[in-house]
Amino acid sequence: ALRRGLRSVPPSIVRPPYAADGNVPLPDPHIVVHRSEEDIEALRKAAQLARRMLDLTLSMAKPGVTPLEIDAAVHDAICEEDAYPAPLNYRGFPRSVCSSINSEVCHGIPNDIPLQDGDIAKFDVSVYTREGFFGDNCGTVIIGEGDEAAKKLDETTKRSLAEAIRSIGPGVCLTKIGEVIEDVATAEGFESVQTYCGHGIGRGFHMLPFVQHFRNDSKLRLVEGMTFTIEPMLTEGRQDTYVSQEDNWTVITKDGSRAAQYEHMVLITKDGVEVLTDSATSPEFKNR
Repeated sequence: ALRRGLRSVPPSIVRPPYAADGNVPLPDPHIVVHRSEEDIEALRKAAQLARRMLDLTLSMAKPGVTPLEIDAAVHDAICEEDAYPAPLNYRGFPRSVCSSINSEVCHGIPNDIPLQDGDIAKFDVSVYTREGFFGDNCGTVIIGEGDEAAKKLDETTKRSLAEAIRSIGPGVCLTKIGEVIEDVATAEGFESVQTYCGHGIGRGFHMLPFVQHFRNDSKLRLVEGMTFTIEPMLTEGRQDTYVSQEDNWTVITKDGSRAAQYEHMVLITKDGVEVLTDSATSPEFKNR
């Protein structure tokens, strides 16, 4: 087993650089553009594995089930796919999945509190493959029936991501993403969290460029081969957040309002954008 009671990972599985001690290497100071077909195929493989593991995670999220039980099952499933659960020991993170409930926005640590009818549960699932690439995505599920306000928040967050994806391609400015997400959010009376952002991804977990989900001045022309995540977090109330002093990880809204989040990995292509974490369960994100 890994240290400090972390879940066991078979010794045959290739580990990211931080797996043993939690120390994350500095990211590449330059934006990495993936040009080789070999690298792009490895990215697709990592992204699709992350997607399958997210689908498994969301399918398990039902009343009475605990996030800790989900974490254990998904950890085992990732290892069975000969991959490493990327959150595990990342800067000391103690679990293999992030689970954030209701007013928890992101980076929540799975616990033994059973999910309840009406909860808005966010799960972020990431993997590291034998080829040395990361896959990363996040989804929201309303536990049980849920109220109409929860459904509106969920659907708006999902739509903000879909519209942001549809707006980009080669030659488009990176700022378009934040512009589109903020417009969708504010039109429905929600706010987009500004403290946390999307990121480049590939052989590094969190790389340049950083992708903001609100109107901003990050001028960058998108080019073929760029790969990054878009992961809007919308709140019912104010977007201001704080980090829990109990675990120094869980991000929570200051006003206690609920949040939803969706995340996809995208690849800028010659003609548009490919959603690397797309699947039959996310038909609103068709590649173009």
